[in-house]
Amino acid sequence: MTEALIVGAGPAGLLLACELRTAGVDTVVVERHAQRPDFCRGFNLNARALDLLARRGLAERLIGEGWQVPHAAFSGLPVTLTLAGAHTDHPYSLGIPQTKVEDILEAHAVDLGADIRRGHELRALEQDSESVTATVTTGAGEYRVRAAYLIGCDGGRSTVRKQAGIDFPGTEATRFSLLGDVELADPEALPFGATTGPGGTVFVIPRPGYVRLITTDRNPPEDKDTPVTLGLLQTAVDDALGRHVELRAARWLTRFGNAARQASEYVRGRVILAGDAAHIHPPAGAIGVNVALDDAFNLGWKLAATVRGTAPAHLLDSYHTERHTAGAHVLANTRAQVLLGEADDRLGPLTDLLTRVASHPAGNRALVETITGLDTRYEMPPDSDHPWLGRLAPDLALTTGDGRTSLAGLLASGRAVLLDLTGGTTVRESAAGWADRVDIVTATCPDHPELRAILLRPDGHTAWLRTAGPDHADGLHQALQHWHGPAAPSDAASVGTSH
Repeated sequence: MTEALIVGAGPAGLLLACELRTAGVDTVVVERHAQRPDFCRGFNLNARALDLLARRGLAERLIGEGWQVPHAAFSGLPVTLTLAGAHTDHPYSLGIPQTKVEDILEAHAVDLGADIRRGHELRALEQDSESVTATVTTGAGEYRVRAAYLIGCDGGRSTVRKQAGIDFPGTEATRFSLLGDVELADPEALPFGATTGPGGTVFVIPRPGYVRLITTDRNPPEDKDTPVTLGLLQTAVDDALGRHVELRAARWLTRFGNAARQASEYVRGRVILAGDAAHIHPPAGAIGVNVALDDAFNLGWKLAATVRGTAPAHLLDSYHTERHTAGAHVLANTRAQVLLGEADDRLGPLTDLLTRVASHPAGNRALVETITGLDTRYEMPPDSDHPWLGRLAPDLALTTGDGRTSLAGLLASGRAVLLDLTGGTTVRESAAGWADRVDIVTATCPDHPELRAILLRPDGHTAWLRTAGPDHADGLHQALQHWHGPAAPSDAASVGTSH
């Protein structure tokens, strides 16, 4: 018996476990692999992911393990997209192995009390109106887990998605590439970046002690799951370059395509999907891990409130509404990047146009915020046209009665925050009925004297905001009810935290 059963201990599953345990939800994670793979799929956390992780105090742990690059990954344009001037607290991409990200998230989840079981594989699930029953196998046998909710974070070939009968529409792969983490016998034989020869292009990405090579698989086998060998990669590289470049000591060899698919439902009854289980897309833009973390961060507080019984009826469905839309945008922009990389003269005018747009400061900022998700804006109850509404609020510097703090610091507990900057009583009194679910904080914010009050969801997105004007709270009740349900009786409200 558990309140939440997470299938898959990748970035999405581990961050979700952290979020649920922060909220006090009993959480079990099952992962079919007994040990984490000894290869690394990705090496990039983008500005959006770092901004989100900072809202739980996790970003600094990761930043100390990586290297900062002041631009965003983007394929197909001969221009660098800088993050300078973008709406982010972290104007850089962080080079960090996915394995290190998982190490840190797993350690945090365990510290919070998550039960992580490696070498435990989901085989089947059944759900009814009250729970989900999962059949799990291990080397020692089989057992069942009954959970209030089951969350599939088990990758693009998700067993959870298939068992739940959730459709996965989209486009089949039409092109394939080979990827190999290898050593070059002669490190000077290939420069970093793209090298084009008579038969194609080879991309070389430096890694600690080895390189990652990517080149087109011009003759993929009928069974695309056929293992890639070092000999196959060697032949593909030599054919592309028109010369021999000796490869050795392969760490990881794989094949990937440009398929793009998205689950028709992120929530079906008591089964939920997140990360690659909910969407697959071309790897252009190095966005995969980042979108998975975004899914988990959006879902965690909503699922926790649903388990506790304090959530309004629509709250869990809003996870699908918000993240399905965001996922569709990711599929669109990664597919666009693939098209821009095509050797097609008809795309020349489009490439030229986007290059000129990206070379303009405003165009650069728009593109970089789009491809990283920094422009993510969720629909809020109609109340204001302020540019922060629906978006992740910046990490404001604040002063409370306890001293200096920041907005991210106030969100670290995983609760919603109502920031009262008026110095009056109207806002606090208006929100008193939600003090058991919302931290009401009185503070000053010298950098934004126009702000009077701001309501932040637990994920840091602005749900309501008031700027310069009288001490009033119009629309605050509507926003609180929409995201946190009806006000509690006065005796229950008094248990909430306020400053």
